[in-house]
This record gives sequence, C-alpha cells and structure tokens, in this order.
Amino acid sequence: MRILGVDPGLATIGIGLIEAQSSQVFRALDWLTITTEPGLSLPERLSELHDDLTGFLQQAQADLAVVEKIYFSVNKKTALDVAQARGVILQTIQESGIRLLEPTPPELKLCITGDGHADKRQMQDMLVHVLNLKEIPRPDDAADALALAVFGAVQGKKIQLIA
Repeated sequence: MRILGVDPGLATIGIGLIEAQSSQVFRALDWLTITTEPGLSLPERLSELHDDLTGFLQQAQADLAVVEKIYFSVNKKTALDVAQARGVILQTIQESGIRLLEPTPPELKLCITGDGHADKRQMQDMLVHVLNLKEIPRPDDAADALALAVFGAVQGKKIQLIA
C-alpha cells in the first residue's frame, strides 16, 4: 500500500510518500516540497500547486492520501491563504480518485509519538525510527508530510478492517 502525506501550505507544500510493507513496516519512498513563487497572484499560485500536485500524483500511484487539517493561525491572512491552498490540494486528490484521511495536528502527534502535544523534534526523532532513516528528513515540511503518510499507514489499516 502506498500512502501520500501532504503538509498544506501556499508557499511550500510538503510531500511524503511511503510504502506500508506490513502493518508495522514502512519504507520512505520519496519526500520533497512543492513551492510556489511569491510574486505570482494567488490564482496563479493555486493553479501552479494544482498542476505540480497532479503531476506528482500520476507518478506516485498512491492508494491513500493524508492531508493535515489546519488550525486557526494568529496571522489571519496566512491562515486564509493556506486554507485556499488546502482546498486545491483536496480537490486535486479527489480528482485523482485517491481515498483521503484528514487528521488534526494533535491526532497526528498522538499517532506518531503517543503524545498529542509532542514537539517537532519528538515527531522527527520518531519518524527516523519508524522509517529506519539515517537522519531527519529535510526540509521540515517534507518531514511533516512523511509523518502524515505514516499516520495513514497506521490508521488506513484500521479503516480497511472496518469498511
């Protein structure tokens, strides 16, 4: 089973792709970021995000996608821009026919570390352990996306059993 994690953003979107080889063995296949140029208009940036993500989805052949829900940010302008980008991400995944999970940040942290209030370093350290990596994936957006993919591998198995 291939699981795609997407950490939403407008300027930088984290992408992580893993393969669940069993219920407890996961392998990182790829991690990267999609970036949009800040000088472009919002519609141009959203269109670029759609096109780049569509291209990646065609290559990735994911069975499940996991996109983090956003929490309200102190900066309302940033929160609105990220929410619009997240909408394009959800639409693009829907267009590709991939099943979708949408965890909140505390749900993600609880699944990966056992602590819904874990900090970024705890998440990254656990990610290195779970995916048997030599070092913390960079940039942070891509590491966050890999954590989302691991969430999908763990939770996706439970959903399949229920469905």
